Amino acid sequence: MEPKIIQTNAELQDWIRKINSAIIFVPTMGGLHPGHQYLIRKAKKSKRKKSQIVLVSIFVNPLQFGKDEDFKKYPRNIERDAELAFSAGADAIWTPVYSEVFPGGEDSHFKIQVPKNLHNQLCGEQRQGHFDGVATVILRLIKIIKPEILILGEKDWQQLIIIRRLFQELSIPIKIKSFSTQRDESGFAYSSRNAYLSNSERLNALSLPNAMKEAKNEFAQGKLINLKKIASNLERNNLKIEYIKIVDAFSLKERENVNGICLLAAAVKCGSSRLIDHTFLMKRKPIIAIDGPAGAGKSTVTKEFAKRLGFIYLDTGAMYRAVTWFIQSKSIDPSDLIGIKNILKDSKISFKNSNLVEQRIFINNIDVTEEIRSPKVTSLVSSIAKQHFVRDLLTTQQQLIGIDGGIIAEGRDIGTAVFPDADVKIFLTASSKERASRRFIDLQKRGYECSNINDLEKEIENRDKEDSQRTIAPLKKAKDAIEILTDGMIIEEVLEALTDIFRSKIPEEVWPTPNL
Repeated sequence: MEPKIIQTNAELQDWIRKINSAIIFVPTMGGLHPGHQYLIRKAKKSKRKKSQIVLVSIFVNPLQFGKDEDFKKYPRNIERDAELAFSAGADAIWTPVYSEVFPGGEDSHFKIQVPKNLHNQLCGEQRQGHFDGVATVILRLIKIIKPEILILGEKDWQQLIIIRRLFQELSIPIKIKSFSTQRDESGFAYSSRNAYLSNSERLNALSLPNAMKEAKNEFAQGKLINLKKIASNLERNNLKIEYIKIVDAFSLKERENVNGICLLAAAVKCGSSRLIDHTFLMKRKPIIAIDGPAGAGKSTVTKEFAKRLGFIYLDTGAMYRAVTWFIQSKSIDPSDLIGIKNILKDSKISFKNSNLVEQRIFINNIDVTEEIRSPKVTSLVSSIAKQHFVRDLLTTQQQLIGIDGGIIAEGRDIGTAVFPDADVKIFLTASSKERASRRFIDLQKRGYECSNINDLEKEIENRDKEDSQRTIAPLKKAKDAIEILTDGMIIEEVLEALTDIFRSKIPEEVWPTPNL
């Protein structure tokens, strides 16, 4: 496709009709730099179909500039921007004038008002109406373009959080993909406003990213972050502080202690330029909890997803099956609680080959990977799993495995009982009919004789009922879990849905994933 620069709405709509392709949209205000090019390259890489194209907009939005801000002097160089955009892989650039985005002026159109609990934090506290202007123009642009995917940078983190919430509340069916802040060799975050800095100002401004990096390193060593110390260091370098805060990464509310994913964020004035920077803080690596009923496809997709993320895979269901097999192998009655407790108290369950090429499960050094999938084990596992001692024993083992994070665990109560503080919670499910069909095929592949699909469906429904009604750690969807119904979905589609959810919860800076 020949690179194209488009100016008017009429020309844009004509072009969209002719190409007949889904649009991956990268909105910018121009002043392009390597950070923008990174987003464009990521947009290009996001293409899943040949029919997708990457469109970059260049529009300096007056609605997001305050009275005394730099709207008039904001960098504008279309020729240079176009060269950078096209070299990064853009298929087309749209450069509308104000009247094309707001025909009749801004007073002729609805405006978005961002909730105060999101706007009046960090940058919005000092820039009243700024994010209202950002949200309003984003809606105008996507209304005109109608993209399939919107690409945003994590450097403007508050803006990203607001736009995600906006799309969620308005049920806008456009995927948002975000990518990490890009920095030069000195660690300085790329920004269009860096062009305003003199050489001496730039040297002073470097103290901002250096302070972020030092604070993160100290936090990783178990030290408390001293905001006053950071402020003093910045002021010594002639930076005027607007704010330095530690906030929850998603609510943006200030935090005294770091729980979950938090943000150390700062805004300063260096000469006439306003600069922002941040770093993410976590006490451990991310944890993903995937719950759901038997036969929903959890194991299959979780293994592959863990491989793509580089996470440890924890099949908690296999642990309960291993215990069930062990009890059966010792000919202990499932109702003999004392006998079960005695044989399990010194038992050890382990996984090997956690690189996921072929993960095997062992109990007391006995490989039971194949045996635990037998119908005999399946018929008994629910009654064993609901026993208090068994539940406590395995939950403790699972929590120890996941203490440092970097784990993806699947089962029935991961998000509610095992890892209630998991960063990402998924409830993966399917209809009983769909699950019966999958189970039938799986049993045939393993060489087991099995009843017809209707009988399997009844067994699955009975197990769902038993799992859901048990008093100890029942199967249920966590309040903050996102449900995925997998009926009719192929594995790759489920993985793509998981990826989208993961990326909405875990910034790329926290966990970069080249395989996604």
